[in-house]
Amino acid sequence: MINVIVSYTVKPEFVSENKENIQNFLNDFRQLDLSAFEYKVFLKEDGVTFLHYSNYSNEEVQHEVLNTPSFKEFQRLRDESGLNGSHKVEFLESI
Repeated sequence: MINVIVSYTVKPEFVSENKENIQNFLNDFRQLDLSAFEYKVFLKEDGVTFLHYSNYSNEEVQHEVLNTPSFKEFQRLRDESGLNGSHKVEFLESI
């Protein structure tokens, strides 16, 4: 099992667009085998920091999910919005 937390902070004026972009890829993820992965997104209390939690049964599933076109587009738009070095990826060990 692969468990990942990704966090990043966007500019206040990008929050609404980022939420829409997230919803787009979450809708597309529903077309995949949901028994093989879990993907949740949260907005922290500050209103500008997003936290993505995901787990995948294996690397093949992770690759399929993360290469969904709408997810790739979300990443591109998010990165172009100006994250100011706030992007952080953490791999978690299951206990």
